[in-house]
Order: sequence, then structure tokens, then C-alpha cells
Amino acid sequence: MSLSEPVPARRGPAARLRRGRVAAADGGAERAWRGQWNSAVTSYYLLVGATTLLTGIGLVMVLSSSAVTEVAAGRSPYSEFVAQGRYVLIGLPVLVVASVLPTGFYKNGAWAFFGGSLALQALILLVPSLARGAGGNTNWLQLGPITFQPSEAIKLALAIWLGAVLGRKHRLIGRWRQALLPSLPGALLAIGLVLAGHDLGTVLVFALLVAGAYVVAGIDLRLVAIGTAVAAGAVYVFFIQGNDNRTKRILSAYAGVCDETTECYQSLHGLFGLGTGGLTGVGLGAGREKWNYLPEAHNDFIFSVIGEELGFLGTLIVLGLFVVLGIAMSRIVRRHPDPFVKIATAAIACWVVGQAFINIGVVIGLLPVIGVPLPLVSAGGSALIMTMAALGVVISFARSEPGAREALAARRGVVRRSVAVIGRRR
Repeated sequence: MSLSEPVPARRGPAARLRRGRVAAADGGAERAWRGQWNSAVTSYYLLVGATTLLTGIGLVMVLSSSAVTEVAAGRSPYSEFVAQGRYVLIGLPVLVVASVLPTGFYKNGAWAFFGGSLALQALILLVPSLARGAGGNTNWLQLGPITFQPSEAIKLALAIWLGAVLGRKHRLIGRWRQALLPSLPGALLAIGLVLAGHDLGTVLVFALLVAGAYVVAGIDLRLVAIGTAVAAGAVYVFFIQGNDNRTKRILSAYAGVCDETTECYQSLHGLFGLGTGGLTGVGLGAGREKWNYLPEAHNDFIFSVIGEELGFLGTLIVLGLFVVLGIAMSRIVRRHPDPFVKIATAAIACWVVGQAFINIGVVIGLLPVIGVPLPLVSAGGSALIMTMAALGVVISFARSEPGAREALAARRGVVRRSVAVIGRRR
């Protein structure tokens, strides 16, 4: 060793002891993190937290995006917000009740839920005086003072029904007859009833839901691919070909054929809103596109208002929360031993998370304009209540994960004892 080279420091027992302590601390922190992540109640808390945050963001953004247009229409600036708050107050007890019902309740009632939802949808066709339409779709039903979309109830009922039907046959799912009967005719009946009302956006969500259930059930992917191709061809032939409005929407998204004053108007203003927001947004309530420039700003295009007012960071938060929902539901699919729970959870995950990404894809221009709301965030009663009900069902499944019920009971016991101690000290 030359004199110019530094002399290495001596590594005595004290130095080795310090390094050992640091390594032990790092290893302990990593084991603690892994322990929390692998906890039996992680899925439960992820679902509850993401659902609460998305619902709260939705209330705030509905108020921000609708106040101006409500004033312009001569109504209170809070009218849409109050309506959305009312739907949340209806959906909250529905979610809570759904989250505490046992898995057997859903499994045993699957056929009744599915049949009842199909009957409500059929009323739109059988009793036209009860049917209501909007945006070219006739998928609303008015019973007295209540107007709702039966197709939203079909989503949840179909997910539960597919879980019950396919879960019962999981050992025979390799045989194509067992795999497709009666699940395929039932799914096609539901899709056909919704297509009769010309609601292609909801049908696309149905297709994702059914595909998710089939994939997790273990059906041959070739059958899924063939079914998808046949369904896409049928939709094109019977519902897109010859329909100028839908054809122009598709061409404006993918062929560059676009009239900025008609079919491209909404898409362009949605992109204007996203582009204006930058990194942190122009400020909550300060957006300009919602001033009657962007149609459906409080509904299908609320993500554009989020991007304009809360910026890129705001949209990342919303995206991240939907990713959290997807991760939580994928954990249930992997960890739960019941095939019914696995399949039903996968179907609900593809519905909620898939619909969110369809909505976002429309706003950012990746998909043609489809009337699909952003779950838990967009204004609307039927969609919000049924989405909350579906997440309540999945929370019930999370509570029945192996070890979850005991862990939740133990944590509630700790909280009660802590409150009792604080009370005695006072």
C-alpha cells in the first residue's frame, strides 16, 4: 500500500455491533410492513378507506362542477349537490347492511336477485308508459315518484348469480357445456334487455363483468375470446352499422374524422380542461370548462373537472384510489377459499374498476364518447347506490377471509378497552 492511499478504518466489535443493530432494525421494519400487508384484515381496510375517500371526493366535485350550471338554470347552486348527498345517505346504510350479511345470504338468494332485476328491466319494454329516456338511451324506469336504472341493479345481481352458478360447477368447469350453461344464456338475456334500450356503454361494462367471472372461474380462454368476438360482431351489425351518431363517435376517436362543433365538441373540451389544470390545477371551484362549455361536467366528464381544478396530482389520487380498490379485490380473489366469493368478487372488480377506466379513457380520448359515469364520483343516484351496495358485498367477503373475523373482533375489543380506560381516568 502506498503512502498516498487512505488507511482503512478498523472494524472492531463495536462497529460490527452497530451494523448488526441497524440491519436488525431494517429487517424488523420490513417484517412489520410485510406483516401488516399480509394481515387478514388488509383487504377490509383498503376497501373501506378507498370507498370512503372516493365518495367524499365525488360529493366535493359534484358541488364544484354543477353549481354554475344550476345557477344559470335558475336553481339553487346546491341543488345537484343536495341530490347527490341524499343518494349517499341512501347508499350508506345499504353498504353497511350489505357488508354485515353473511356470504350464504348472497349465495342462496342469487337466483332471486337476478330474476328480480331482469323483471324490472323487462318492464321498460313491456310497459312503455313507465320507461324514461335520456341521451338516446331508454333504460330508466319510473315507479311513482322514483326514477331509477334497473340495469345498475342487474350488474350486481349478475355478478352474484355468476358466482353462484360457476362456483357450484368449479370442478366441472373444463367441460364446455358445464361452463356455458346456464351462465351464458343468462348473461346474454341480461345484455339483450339492456341493448333493447340502446345503452351500449352499460353493455360494455356487462361484457367486462362476465369476462372477469369466466376468467377467474377457470373457463378456457379460447371460449372467452370466441364469445367476445361474436358479441362484438353482433353489436356492430345490429347497433352500430347504420347508426350515424355512433359511427361518427368511433371515427372521431380513431380515424381523425372530426367536427369540432358536433361529435368532437365534448371530447375536445374535456381535453381542454385536463390540459389547463397542469400539475396542481387552477384551484377548487376555479375551473372554466364547467361554465356551460363542457357537457355533462358533473356526470360523465367529471374527471376532466378534477384535472382542471386539482391538476395532474388530483387525477393521480383518483386513479390511485381505484387501483387500491382493484388490489383489495384481487387479494380477496387470491386468499378466499370459497369459489363463489372468488368469482363474484372478480366480476364486481371488473365492473367497478373497469367502468372507471372506461370513463377515464373516454375523457382522455382513448375511447369514443360513451355514457358511462365514474363510479362513486359522478352525479347520479342509481349508479352510486348500486356501486356502494356492490362494494358492501365485497366488504362482507373481506370480513369472511380466513382469520379476518377474529382479527376484527380483537381490534374492536382493544378499542373498547381503551375507551373504558380513558373514561375511568376522567
